[in-house]
This record gives sequence, structure tokens and C-alpha cells, in this order.
Amino acid sequence: MNIVNYIGKNVKLGNNVKVWHFTYIGDNTVIGDNTKIGSLVHIDYNVKIGSNCKIEGMAYIPPLTIIGDNVFIGPGVIITNDPYPESKRLIGVTIEDNAIICAGAVLKAGIKIGRNSVVGMGAVVTRDVPENSVVYGNPARIHYNIQEYIHKRRRWETFT
Repeated sequence: MNIVNYIGKNVKLGNNVKVWHFTYIGDNTVIGDNTKIGSLVHIDYNVKIGSNCKIEGMAYIPPLTIIGDNVFIGPGVIITNDPYPESKRLIGVTIEDNAIICAGAVLKAGIKIGRNSVVGMGAVVTRDVPENSVVYGNPARIHYNIQEYIHKRRRWETFT
């Protein structure tokens, strides 16, 4: 079986990076150690992805995106980089360390997702997300902090 991936020029892959089927990685992209990239992911040129990240299938990561360490990006996440399509000036999104971006979220060009924050599934994020916050909705708004999120997750995991 022939699995086709495209890896561009001057791409730097860290140690133990795993890239699944039919994935595109554009020129001049850097991906840190132990990062996993799912099937049908499109990572465009000039992207920086940290170590220990997981990017699920069918995510789109445009040029100029910066992703920190230990970030999870769920399936079908769309990150944008053009606030006024089709402008000649692009601006990237920054996702800081330990952030979680759930399935189907859409991130507006130029925003920053703070450290330890969670973006809920299907959220449309049009503004910066402060660190340690949980946002969801359209437009996304802060609903609680990361400590409450961790408490809810632990309760869910231990419920029988």
C-alpha cells in the first residue's frame, strides 16, 4: 500500500515525530520532538509546532501559526490567517503551551490562545483567550477556569 504524504523543503522534524496518512507539511516548517500529526492534516509553510503535541485528522494550520509545547488540536480544527480575505497581509495565530483546542473549533487570524486554556468543540474564537481559561460558543466566551475544567474531567473519568 502506497501512503502519500507531502513534506516540503527545509522542513525540520524533531525526534520521534509521527505523521499519518495523506498529510501535507509545507516548506520551512518546524515540528518539535514526539509530536503526532494525524491523517489528512494540512500544515502550511512557515509554521512552528512545539514538542509533545498531538494534531488530530483534518485540521488546517495556515502559514505563520505558532504552536507551543504539549498542545492538543482536535479533529477538524480550522485556524485562519487572513482577517480580511483576500488581503495581501497575513497574520498568524499563536497557541501557547498546554492548550487544548477541541474538535471543529475555528480560530480567527491574529488571536492568541493562552497557556493552559481550553477551546471547546465547535467554538468560534474571535478574540484572545487568557491563560487558564475555558471558552466555548459562537462567539467563544469564558465560561470557567482551568481548575474547574480539571475537576470536571476528573469527576467524569472516575464516574461509574
